[in-house]
Amino acid sequence: MIDEIHFANISFVSELIKNKDISPVELTEYMLRRIEKLDTRLNSYATVCADYAIDSAREAESEIMTGNYRGILHGIPLAVKDLCYTLGIRTMGGLKVRRNFIPDFDATVVEKLRLAGAILLGKAALTEGALSGYNPEFDIPLNPWGEKLWSGVSSSGSGVATAAGLCFGALGTDTGGSIRYPSMANGVVGLKPTYGRVSRYGVMELAGSLDHIGPMARSVKDVAIMFEAIAGKDELDLTTINEKAPSILTKLSGDISNLSIGVDRAYMELGTDTGLINAINIAIDTFVEMGATIVDIQMPSSDPEQLRNLWLPITGFEAAKAHADTFPSRACDYGAYLKSVLELGVSMDESDYQVAMQERSEYVMHFESELSKADAVICPAGGFVFEVDKFAQYGDKGAMREVIGKFQGQFTIPADLAGTPALVVPCGFSDDGRPYTFQLLGSKLSEEKLCMLGHAYEQRFSWSSVHPNL
Repeated sequence: MIDEIHFANISFVSELIKNKDISPVELTEYMLRRIEKLDTRLNSYATVCADYAIDSAREAESEIMTGNYRGILHGIPLAVKDLCYTLGIRTMGGLKVRRNFIPDFDATVVEKLRLAGAILLGKAALTEGALSGYNPEFDIPLNPWGEKLWSGVSSSGSGVATAAGLCFGALGTDTGGSIRYPSMANGVVGLKPTYGRVSRYGVMELAGSLDHIGPMARSVKDVAIMFEAIAGKDELDLTTINEKAPSILTKLSGDISNLSIGVDRAYMELGTDTGLINAINIAIDTFVEMGATIVDIQMPSSDPEQLRNLWLPITGFEAAKAHADTFPSRACDYGAYLKSVLELGVSMDESDYQVAMQERSEYVMHFESELSKADAVICPAGGFVFEVDKFAQYGDKGAMREVIGKFQGQFTIPADLAGTPALVVPCGFSDDGRPYTFQLLGSKLSEEKLCMLGHAYEQRFSWSSVHPNL
């Protein structure tokens, strides 16, 4: 059984562990061997915590054998994005200036996973500082569906490791689409929660008013399991909201007959791959067959460049504050793309930032108004995975502009500006084997409804049983 377990869902593996049919130590050792075998090519991990993982697995096994079972995540091997502080384990954030940084405490989300009994396999690789390009001194994670395919940004390692069966789930972060892009590119499920529903304490900032932390896994039920474990008020993060972690698992019955889905076909289809649109239309028809109601809506601007121009000054200004200790004093240690964004931020003053925030507020008002017309809005999750020159992702601003021009930010940026939740769900494959996904957008605190819809769709199809051939 263990020789085929790497692609199993958390909910399945947890039952084996709970019933003592499989040992957390045996499982962790197996996953570490798999990482050692495959990740020299895939580069999904920035740091593998082999000794730490085995020690944690032994502790979990001892607890479970003596009747102290903590819950679904007890003994489950996971990964976290290398923005999350880990006590005594380096946390680099894809940054040369942080290459030797070793935190002296765990981020709140890491601590919550530890308290739930999860096993930390390692720190997932990412783009430089969680923006769009990579520092030339760091490896780029390779998409397991095809080495020439984009692996998404910025939680690329989290997406690759999850899709390749090198962990059972991973944490990512999302500032402009960084959970959703790699979920789309690698064909996995990703949940960007409501802003403030998950603590950011101990997680390196890109842009504090836009950063979100959420789970990536191979099923909607699994991201719900991880979300329940990490959500909740944190006194160490004043931006967290006073909401308890939701009980989503009890609502995943498959019954969505009382839910509505908003559709704006012009928004959904403009500039989008026709095969992907066909797959999303099949998903819409499936939701109707299951009893959901379709509502016509009209989303605000679908121009990705206009939305980037709204998002970028806010990101640049806040990122410059977050990097003030090392930029511009160590500008030579930064990659070209992140450096250009930090230079933008440094060039701005408070009045420039306030103008950008006012424009954000006006956009969000319209966006949230349309979201309120349905329980969820369906659209692509950031476009369709494209081929990319590996070295362009290390490149200068011009080379990165060509890559970024393929991002469909009209589907990702709005939910970060508004702080509203979003769920990415696989919905098939192109003729040449590239993953298709759709995205469900919802109003604040609607994660439960998004997961109900996503889970119901999953019960009709078996996309989660199709995996890359490694």
